[in-house]
Amino acid sequence: MTSICILASGSKGNAIYVSNDKTAILLDAGLSGIEIERRLHSRGINADSLDAIVVSHEHTDHIHGVGVLSRRFRLPVYINEPTLAASGDQLGPIHETRRFHRGIAFCIGSLSLHPFTVSHDAAEPVGFTIQDGGAKIGISTDLGVATQLVRHHLMGCTMVVLEANHDLKMLEEGPYPWEVKQRIRSRHGHLSNEASRDLLGEISHSALRHVVLAHISETNNHPEKVMSVIAESAPDHLTSLTVASQHTPGDVITLEGS
Repeated sequence: MTSICILASGSKGNAIYVSNDKTAILLDAGLSGIEIERRLHSRGINADSLDAIVVSHEHTDHIHGVGVLSRRFRLPVYINEPTLAASGDQLGPIHETRRFHRGIAFCIGSLSLHPFTVSHDAAEPVGFTIQDGGAKIGISTDLGVATQLVRHHLMGCTMVVLEANHDLKMLEEGPYPWEVKQRIRSRHGHLSNEASRDLLGEISHSALRHVVLAHISETNNHPEKVMSVIAESAPDHLTSLTVASQHTPGDVITLEGS
């Protein structure tokens, strides 16, 4: 049985907890160490049960708490070489660093992770699929375009965490400077609600049960807008369709088939 909890999602910090009865990991740790511990505790999870931290890319909202948690709980940090180099001194001392390579699967305990390339303005950003027996989780946030490679890896997932960052009209009419708007809309920025809708429509299949919409902009989007757009392609057989929050952890979702 596999459990997943979105502890935080958005430009102020991102962290996802994934576990089964043998292994527990954090995918990114973009809040302070204390805040991540607090959010884990609020869902009945002890931080000292963690086995590792996995890093998707070097932006602060994904690595802010990595170093302190690694040192405090003596956790290995799985990271690719370009991301480690680009992180500079943001991480501080790490208990142990373990390199992975995009496109090559690796195991942490009883969880199998496959990092795949995404298009984002970072050194070597990746999304992940996480396999635990018959349960497969796809995580694809912080990407400007859903490439054929992204779609390929998200096929066959039991659960997907998809970026739905902005409403196009809200972004266009919003307060951000022109160059920031251009960056967000570019191939190296973030997915719009409509792009996320189209991606979901392409990867939907009969075994997909849970969809979490993530990295929602607090300035250029709204949960009601996200849900209204995504509902156009969401399959009827879903068990849950939810929007991840920046400020509160989501429910723990349990997947059968592990």
